[in-house]
Amino acid sequence: MLVVLAGIFVVHVLSLILLLIATIDNAWWFTNIMSTDIWRQCVLYNGVYNCTEIPQSTPQDYLQAVQATSILACIFCFLSLIVFIAQLFTLPKGRRFTFTGIFQLLACVCIMIAASIYTNRFHTRENTGWYGHSFILAWTAFALTFISSVIYFVLRKKTQ
Repeated sequence: MLVVLAGIFVVHVLSLILLLIATIDNAWWFTNIMSTDIWRQCVLYNGVYNCTEIPQSTPQDYLQAVQATSILACIFCFLSLIVFIAQLFTLPKGRRFTFTGIFQLLACVCIMIAASIYTNRFHTRENTGWYGHSFILAWTAFALTFISSVIYFVLRKKTQ
């Protein structure tokens, strides 16, 4: 059981790191001369990137929804990690991982919403360009948070 708990802890920390990188890093969309994330847009000019705010032509309500749900995913994942550590030492075996699984599932839903909105509403008419590593990390974090939340719920049932 200790190996399983250590493994799920590593998966949880990895998903938190991926969520933080996906939220902070400037690499959601690339072209040959531009990189964009959910916070700013950087354009290559004379060999130097010039970073500015995202243009107002971008749908701001969707952008704010992506920003908010990305931040919420990080917060829920961090809270889930704190609750996991606290529950190991305080709660009886039958109720041990319930709150951890709930917070992790909320993080999963939030990052799924953020990545889905970004996929559906941004860069849909652009023929040149590709999704960057932050976008891919967001979807990877979605998968890891979903898997870890399911494992938390299964572990809760196993210990009863």
